[in-house]
Amino acid sequence: MSGGTPEPPTDADRAAVEAQLGRRPRGLRRVAHRCPCGLPDVVETAPRLEDGTPFPTLYYATCPRLTSRIGTLEADGLMREQTERLGTDPDFAARYAQAHADYLADRDAIEPLGTDVSAGGMPGRVKCLHVHVAHTLARGPGVNPAGDETLERLDDWWHAGPCVGPDHGDPTD
Repeated sequence: MSGGTPEPPTDADRAAVEAQLGRRPRGLRRVAHRCPCGLPDVVETAPRLEDGTPFPTLYYATCPRLTSRIGTLEADGLMREQTERLGTDPDFAARYAQAHADYLADRDAIEPLGTDVSAGGMPGRVKCLHVHVAHTLARGPGVNPAGDETLERLDDWWHAGPCVGPDHGDPTD
């Protein structure tokens, strides 16, 4: 999947994301990627929430099917494997460090937080595969190696159709 073209969320997008998360989304700025079913699966959040609290997670995966499958890979030890590779694979480590710099540049272009903390453990460890997959989906392949590799291991989570119903009520699973 290539990266999406971020776009302002429609009222229907906001309702879908709320149904996906089971709560009102915080700091929602744009839809960063759409699932092949047409619903948002990654959103871009503001670097600061409405109350001014810093929120360094710029790209946020929202689709419950996607996040469930990512969670399975986390439980299977993929984060640990990738973190170990940071110490043994110089190419992977360099590309991961560049992903961190890219993430910070994207976020700081919106609003600098005055920190080099990005998300997902970057650049020293792989902490949250959800962040890395969201980064890959938002920006496209080749930007985040942890996200690229994780996405390659996922099945077609959208195959069963939209994760939330047409009225964006309860999840369809």
